[in-house]
Amino acid sequence: MSARITAVLGPTNTGKTHYAIERMLAHRTGVIGLPLRLLAREVYDRIVKARGPSVVALVTGEERIVPERTQYWVCTTEAMPDVGADFVALDEIQLCADPERGHVFTDRLLHARGLHETLFLGSETMKGAIAALVPKAQFTRRERFSELKWAGSKKISRMPPRSAIVGFSVENVYAIAELIRRQKGGAAVVMGALSPRTRNAQVAMYQNGDVDYLVATDAIGMGLNLDIEHVAFSATAKFDGRRMRHLFPHELGQIAGRAGRHTMDGTFGVTGEASPLPPEVIDAVENHRFAPIQRLQWRNPRLEFGTLPRLIQSLEESPGDEWLTRGREADDLRALKALSEYPEVIDRVRHPNDVRLLWDVCRIPDFRSISQTEHATLLARIFGFLQGGKGIPSDWLRGQIERIDRVQGDIDALSKRLAFIRTWTYVAQRKGWVDDESHWREETRAVEDRLSDALHGALIQRFVDRRTSVLLRRLKQKETLVAEVNDKGEVMVEGEFAGRLDGFRFRQDATSSPDEAKMLARAAYEALRPEFNLRADRFYNAPDTEMDFTEQGGLMWGEIAVGKLVKGSEPAKPSVEAFVDEEAGPEVAEKVKRRLQHFIDRKVATLFEPLLAISRDEALTGLARGFAFRLVEGMGILPREGVAAEVKELDQDARGALRKHGVRFGQYTIFMQALLKPAPTRLRLVLSALWEGLSEFPESPPPGLVTIPHIPEVGMQAYTLSGYRPAGSRAIRIDMLERLADLLRGQDSRGGFEANPDMLSITGMTLDQFADLMEGLGYKAEKGEREKTRPVAEPKAPEAGAENPIPEDASPIAEAEAEAASAAPEMEVFFTFAWAPRPRHNPRPERAPRRDGGEGKRREGGKPEFRGERKGGGKPKGKGKPHEGKGARHFEARPPKKEKPIDPDSPFAILAALKDKK
Repeated sequence: MSARITAVLGPTNTGKTHYAIERMLAHRTGVIGLPLRLLAREVYDRIVKARGPSVVALVTGEERIVPERTQYWVCTTEAMPDVGADFVALDEIQLCADPERGHVFTDRLLHARGLHETLFLGSETMKGAIAALVPKAQFTRRERFSELKWAGSKKISRMPPRSAIVGFSVENVYAIAELIRRQKGGAAVVMGALSPRTRNAQVAMYQNGDVDYLVATDAIGMGLNLDIEHVAFSATAKFDGRRMRHLFPHELGQIAGRAGRHTMDGTFGVTGEASPLPPEVIDAVENHRFAPIQRLQWRNPRLEFGTLPRLIQSLEESPGDEWLTRGREADDLRALKALSEYPEVIDRVRHPNDVRLLWDVCRIPDFRSISQTEHATLLARIFGFLQGGKGIPSDWLRGQIERIDRVQGDIDALSKRLAFIRTWTYVAQRKGWVDDESHWREETRAVEDRLSDALHGALIQRFVDRRTSVLLRRLKQKETLVAEVNDKGEVMVEGEFAGRLDGFRFRQDATSSPDEAKMLARAAYEALRPEFNLRADRFYNAPDTEMDFTEQGGLMWGEIAVGKLVKGSEPAKPSVEAFVDEEAGPEVAEKVKRRLQHFIDRKVATLFEPLLAISRDEALTGLARGFAFRLVEGMGILPREGVAAEVKELDQDARGALRKHGVRFGQYTIFMQALLKPAPTRLRLVLSALWEGLSEFPESPPPGLVTIPHIPEVGMQAYTLSGYRPAGSRAIRIDMLERLADLLRGQDSRGGFEANPDMLSITGMTLDQFADLMEGLGYKAEKGEREKTRPVAEPKAPEAGAENPIPEDASPIAEAEAEAASAAPEMEVFFTFAWAPRPRHNPRPERAPRRDGGEGKRREGGKPEFRGERKGGGKPKGKGKPHEGKGARHFEARPPKKEKPIDPDSPFAILAALKDKK
C-alpha cells in the first residue's frame, strides 16, 4: 500500500491544525512541523495531555525535550528530524513563498514524507504549486466555520472589546498599547520577538479576560488560536527586511482571518492612520479568493563541503524548475561569506569537516540583530572554540550568561537580554558544543524563563492597569461588583481603590480609563446609596459647631466642603447650594440643603443680632426708623459722608433711640460697635461680596490689628465693610479712628498742634507713620527739628542732721551736667499738624472738623458756624485763623517714595495681586 499525500487547504478558522493532530495520533509514530516555536509548544501540550510526556518530543531551535520512548515529534519546521515516522504533517505550507524562510518550507514540501501518510496544511493559494511539484497529492478543501465581514474604519477609542489591533513595528505596537491603556484600561502584547513564555503569558491574560484588547504584529496570523471578534489594521504596509511594501491580499486575509472562532463570526477593518482597503481587496478577504502563488523560494539542499568556495557555490545554485526561484540571501549564507574573508577562519578551514562545522556555526540565528559584523565576530569566536575539539569553555560561557541574567530594567533592556540568551539557548541545544549539555540547557532555559517573566511583568506594568484587569474579570464572573466605604471615605470596589467619598460627592480615581470609569462609578454608587443616607442623617443631626463658612462663601462640615452660599432675596438672607451627587437621590439632597440653610440662618441671626434687633424695634419711627433701615442695608457700618444729610435731620431723641441699639455717631463713620468684631466682619464681607456678585471675595483682616496697609487697587467699600478707613498708606480701624478724633477735637487744628503720646498709643504708629495717617485724614504735617529738652533733676534735700561731706562744686552729678552743657545739643524731629483738606470739585470748601464731631454750617460772610450734638453748641477754643481762599497747602521737594512690599498682614494683598495681573 503506497503512502497517502493529502493537502488540506482553506481559509483560517477551519480547524486544520486540530485535524492534523487527530490524524497523527491515529498512527503509531508521527512528526509535525509548525511555523512558530510558540505554536509548537501549544501543540506539544495538547498531545502530552492526550498521550503523556513520555512519548512526546518537542524540538525547536532553542528547546529540546526528547524522551527515550519518543513516538510523536512536535517541531518547528527548521528543526524537523529525519526519523522515518509513519505520519508527517507540515502546517502553514504557503510559507514556501516567504522570502526569508520559504526555502526551508519548500525543502520539506519536496522531501519530507511519512511512511503511511503525509499532510500539507495551508492556504488554497498553494494548490497549483503542490499539484505541479507533488503530483500524487490529493486535495481536500475545508470551509471556514464562520463568516468574516468588513467593518470599516474605527477609532481606537471606539474599538469594541475582544479586538486585536495589528501593527508592523515595535514602536507602533507600543504606542497603540499605551493609548489603549489610557483609554480602555490595558492590552496584551504579542510580537514575534517575544519569547514563547512571554507570549504565552500575554495570550493567557487576553484569553482569561484580564484585558479585552490585543496589540500584535503579524505574528498572530500564524496559527495562534485566540478568541478575537475583530481585527483592526493600524497600517497596511510593512518593512520586509529590504523595503517598505504594501501587504498582499492573501497576507491581509491570513491576519484578518483570526477574527471569529469556530462558529462565531468575525469582522476586520482599519484604525489610526490606515486608509480603508480597496473594495476588491475587501471582497477577496471576505470570500477567501486570492491570487495563486506562482513561485516558491528554494535553496539547494545538496551542499558540497569540500571547500568554502564550493559550499558557497552550492548554496547559490539556481533551481531547474519554473515553480522554484532562488530565495534572497539568508542570514546563514551572509554570515558564511563574511567569515570566509576572515584570515583566522581561512587558516583554520583545511578539511571538509571544518567546512561542515563552520556551516553549522553560521546557522546560529542572529537573534541579537545588532549588526552583521558583531554577529560574524561572535560566530568566529565560537568556531575557534569548537574546532579545537574541546567545545565552548564553561567559564567563558558562564561569563556570557551571567552578564545577561539580570531581571532589572525596562521593556527594551529585557527584550535585548532575551534575544541574547536565545543565542546561548540555541548553542546549548547543539550536540557536542558544550561540556555538560543537560546543565547548560537547563541553565539557559532558566535564564530565559526569568527574563520572560520579568518582561511579562514589565509589559503589564506599562500597558495594563492591574485594577482594570481585576475588575473586568470579576465583572464577567458575576452580575454585580462588591463595593464598600471605609472610615476614611475611601471607596473600594472588589478590593481595588475606586475613589473617595468627599462629603456627599464621589470623587472617582482619575487614573481610570473612560470605560473603566463607567464601570467603577456604577459599582461604587451601588455601595454608596446606603452610605449617602446614613451620612445625610448624621449631618442633619450634627451641631452648628461642626460647621462653618469660608471667606469665599463655601460651607464646610469639618474639613469637607458640603455646599456654598448663593445670592438670596436680601443681602443678609443668603440661600445655599448643596454639593450632593445626583445619584444620592433627591431626599438626601433636600436634607443636606435644609440643614445648611438652618446653619447659615442661625449664624446670621447670632452674628447680626444687633442689626436684627434694630430692624424689629417698633419704637423706632420716622427718621430714626429710616436711618435704621440704612444701617441694616450697610450691615452696621455707614461712612458719614454718605449719610450726612440724614444725620443732620436726626434730632437728639432719634439719636438717643438709635444709641440704645449700640449705634455710634462718629466723626467719620456711623457704626454699631458690636458688629466690628472679627466674626461679624467676616460674615459681612462674605454676604456683601455674594450680593454684589464678585468672583473673588475680599478676606477679612486678621483680628486685633489697629491699622492695615492701604492698597489703592482695593475699593473703598471693601475697607468700610472690613471696619477700616484708608488714610495715607495705611487704613485705620474705624472705632480707633473715632477715639483719635476725640483726642484731635481738643487740639488747635487751625493754629497747629503736635501729636501727643496718647495719639501714638491709639494708632500704634511711629511719628512718621502717624504723620502720613494725618495727611490722609486731611491735615497738613509740617516737619521740624529742635533741641531736645532734658528733664531737670530736682536737688535732693539732705536728711536732717546730716552733713554734706562733698562740696557742691565737686559733685559728680554737677560735673556731668557741666559736661553735657558744654557738648553739642541733642536734636529731635517733630511735626506740627493743621487742618488743610485737599480742594474738591465741589465749590463748597471743606469745613474744619468740629471739636464735638459735628459739621460746621457756613454763615453769610464765609465764617463757619458750629452746632454740636451736645446741648449749647459752642465755638472751637482754638485761636487759629481760617485758611484763606482755597485753603493753605504745603509743598515739599522730596525724592519719590520707594515702593514698599505689601504687608503680609494685609487682607487685600491677594486680591490686589490678582487685579495687577489683569
